[in-house]
Amino acid sequence: MRLGKRVSVYLLVLSLVVFVAGCGKVNETSAVSEKMKVVATVYPVYDFVRQVGGDKVEAVMLVNPGTEPHDWEPTAKEIAQIKTAKVFFYHGAGLEPIDKLLAPEVLGSAKAVEVSKGIALLADREGEHEHEEHEHEEHEHEHEGKENEHGHEHGHEHGHVHVDMHTWLDPVSAQQEVKTIAAALAAADPSNSDYYLANAERFNSELAQLDQDYKSALSTVARRDIITSHAAFGYLAERYDLHQLAVMGLSPDSEPTPDKMAEIIKFCREHNVKYIFFETLVSPRVSETIAKETGAGLLVLNPIESLTAEEVKQGKNYLSIMKENLENLKKALND
Repeated sequence: MRLGKRVSVYLLVLSLVVFVAGCGKVNETSAVSEKMKVVATVYPVYDFVRQVGGDKVEAVMLVNPGTEPHDWEPTAKEIAQIKTAKVFFYHGAGLEPIDKLLAPEVLGSAKAVEVSKGIALLADREGEHEHEEHEHEEHEHEHEGKENEHGHEHGHEHGHVHVDMHTWLDPVSAQQEVKTIAAALAAADPSNSDYYLANAERFNSELAQLDQDYKSALSTVARRDIITSHAAFGYLAERYDLHQLAVMGLSPDSEPTPDKMAEIIKFCREHNVKYIFFETLVSPRVSETIAKETGAGLLVLNPIESLTAEEVKQGKNYLSIMKENLENLKKALND
């Protein structure tokens, strides 16, 4: 009997241990499942969502680190993630292939939110001019009145507009984007609305300080011309009274014409430009050529479209990279 009692006691204790452990796992699983799943397309949107969502959201980024967003074509696997989310955040302003991402069968029940909505967009005048010249050249090679197989004159895209989509590089516009994200999260998860709004206010105070740091540092620089890889810094240049001269247009992988290269090299020599900026995700070959021809140095100016694997490993984020950009701008414009 004593042996039977001992076995019974042992089994009872073992059952209690298993029960308690099981409860712990249930609670842990429940805590994870309580997080609201959201999907973001590109890094700046993803980082802002994480800052606002904190530990209340499970954020997924579609464009992988190291991928240039201008070249991004979503895979079926990436697209399939959208309908599993409560909210789908995309930047807009022409950055993503929206026709593929906002189809009803892709969204499912996910609420689509355009983060740049309401921000006044800058037209890429130089890009528009180059595009029109290219269209004109193509059209001249066609017989007058000849139509293509779709019944439209070859080389014409009526209503096509080039705009700078890099709104996040202006810390003031970034604050508006954060407010848009906070409002969307609060609407999707009302029980945690105060949490999201408080996080947005905290992060926006950091962005406001970043804006002040840029204003203070760049108001007294010796020169105001920045030579960039591609035309990503229009909003930043407008905000802080800088003049951006881009080697390429809005697409970082386009090739500049010989005339364009000659124009930039001449400008650098005449204006005593000390540094040429290049980017982490794009080949620096063209910037290196201009630097060699003009005797200028090279510095990184990061458009923060996506992070490299090394930047992710180092724990960098929007704020830290914007601060690095400021240091390089100060060096380039004061040396």
